[in-house]
Amino acid sequence: MIESRKVIMEARNINLSFGALPVLKNISIEIREKEILAIIGPNGAGKTSLLNVLSGFYRAQTGEIFYNGKEITSLPTYKRPYLGISRTFQNIELYEGLTSVENLMAGRHSVMTHGILSGAFYFGRARRMEIAHRKAVEDIIDFLEMESIRDTPAAFLTYGQRKKVDLGRALACNPKLLLLDEPMAGMNQDEKEDITRFILDINTVWEIPIVLVEHDMGVVMDISDRVIVINFGVKIAEGTPEETKKNPKVIEAYLGSADIYKSSKL
Repeated sequence: MIESRKVIMEARNINLSFGALPVLKNISIEIREKEILAIIGPNGAGKTSLLNVLSGFYRAQTGEIFYNGKEITSLPTYKRPYLGISRTFQNIELYEGLTSVENLMAGRHSVMTHGILSGAFYFGRARRMEIAHRKAVEDIIDFLEMESIRDTPAAFLTYGQRKKVDLGRALACNPKLLLLDEPMAGMNQDEKEDITRFILDINTVWEIPIVLVEHDMGVVMDISDRVIVINFGVKIAEGTPEETKKNPKVIEAYLGSADIYKSSKL
């Protein structure tokens, strides 16, 4: 049972506003080990804003965030990857002039622990760590089937390939929690099927819990353990995919009226 699993991250009573505009209103969520938790809602509902709060890119005006029982509400963004919190971006943020391999190596920064001196002269521990980091990146390249684009600069990759590199970079820091912001947006059907397969393998084989913000309801309902629905910054539903798609509040949020659900499909 998902409910019996350990809580990895918990957000309590999150309130976020931009000036006078409320974006998130008193939202509380729990993320449990080994699960795929989907966060869905209409455009502008606050899904990405919630992900930004969890990853530290936004600081909520009120509320608390706990990770493995430790409060990290005020922890700076750059320190969260060192805890094992990794994410992808809705708007892909790659180093355009670097190759796929180099972008993945950049994602290893949070697990590079050798000293400045050994790193500068590339000896001893620094050399051994470099070999280990290269091996980890090569494993990710094999896993995501990126061999054909490994030496291609990010600027010359297709949109779907760039999304794959973004996912690979998130994996490169050995995450214990993975936050995915619309990883399939703008992809064709074949690319979506590939990414879906990778997400399932990350979750089941690597046992990494995943928070997934995604608009493709078919994918969400097929692969998620739990679903949270946000509308106008308010959590309106939480449960299994089957429970969620039958919830009258969810139907109304997506279709405008629960009365037309009989002739429509969420």
